[in-house]
Order: sequence, then C-alpha cells, then structure tokens
Amino acid sequence: MKKRQRLGQHFLQSQNIAKSIVESAKITKSDTVLEIGTGRGILTPLLCASAKSVMSVEADSELYSDAQEEFSNLANLELVHGDGFKSDVEFTVFVSNLPYSQSRKAIEWLAQKKFSRAVIMVQKEFAEKLFSESSHEMRSISVIANHAFDMERMIDVGKSNFNPPPKVDSVVLYLEHKNTLSKDLIKTVNHLFSYRRKTLGNILKKFGQTVQSTKRLEELSGDEIIKIAKQITQ
Repeated sequence: MKKRQRLGQHFLQSQNIAKSIVESAKITKSDTVLEIGTGRGILTPLLCASAKSVMSVEADSELYSDAQEEFSNLANLELVHGDGFKSDVEFTVFVSNLPYSQSRKAIEWLAQKKFSRAVIMVQKEFAEKLFSESSHEMRSISVIANHAFDMERMIDVGKSNFNPPPKVDSVVLYLEHKNTLSKDLIKTVNHLFSYRRKTLGNILKKFGQTVQSTKRLEELSGDEIIKIAKQITQ
C-alpha cells in the first residue's frame, strides 16, 4: 500500500460517488467505454452494466490480476494490462479515476482523440487551473483543455472518500469533445508558455517568424494562442 501511495494511487471507496460518476457519463447500450486505471474495480462493473462494451486498462500487474479474477463473469468487459495512454483503441466514452500525477497526461491524450464525452476525477487544484478565467493565471493545459473540450465541474469529492486518503480534495469533471488537437500543436502550445514573460514578437523570433507585437502571452486569449500555435506548426 505504501508503494502505491507514493505513486499517487488513492482508491475511491464510495459506492455512491462511483454511481454518480457513471451516471454523469450518460452511457448507453450503444457506447464503447474506455477506462484507464481499473484500480480495485469500483467503476468497472457499473460501466459494464450500462455500456455495449468496456475496455479497462491497468498498469499494475497485481491489480490487473485481481480484476481478472473478480470480473471473469462480465461478458462485455475486456481487461488489458499495460499503459492505457499507449492504446489506440476507438471509444465513444472515456471514464477514469487516475492517479493525480496522470491528470495532465490524460487531458493531453484525450485532446488528440475523437470521442463523444469523458468523465475524469482530478485534484481540485488541477481543476481550478483548467477553469481559470484570469489571463495572468492561464496555463498551457487550460488553453489545450478549453480548446479541445466543453468542460463542466460535476462533483466535489472529499479526501475521506479514498483509501488511503490523499492530502487534497478531488473534483469530477465532465468533458464533451469539441476539437481534436495534434500532438505537435499541443507541444507547441506548451513550448509557447515557456516564454510567457517575453513579448509576442520576441517569442515568435524563436520560431523563425517575424511579428511586430509588444503584447505578452498572458495578454492573449486562449483562442489567439491556439491560432499562433497553429501558424507555427504549419
């Protein structure tokens, strides 16, 4: 358990919250669901009860083995051992209660995919970054997320709902697919933010482009930043 806690694995133990997560995903019998992070399987049987099929991917060999034994009776479930973010499977709905350390990776990975909707649990502080309306608090991940998805904050989840309990509270987010971003575009947006205190003219010089502008990155809207990143990656 101590090893898993160091890796950021805090397992949801509230059945009521698990049911609320699955209900938030609005899953129907025509949906193919991808779950990354089977964990102890609190979401998995609920997903299978609602979906046409479910693929659940777990990186931890012990947890994967436990899930194989526990869920052998679920005919519409495919359990996979490995890194879910290396998966190229098609899905309509994504549901995940990932370790906090994987939140950014999940957002960037989903931004590259075509799907209908997703429900993910993230650290409260990370959720606040995604929804920040202040240009001076804008992060590259919030620009990426807001361009890729329509987002809604669904459920606040206190630390006492996990075992072992984390030091922070969590938030369940609902994401609806809006735009698909390329890996290069995401990389460029992240690169732009490494120069956030410089003027736009000086930033674009580093990408071999000439623009007369004294504006700084934090003075631009997310859409303007995406537009500039697209110009650079073309």
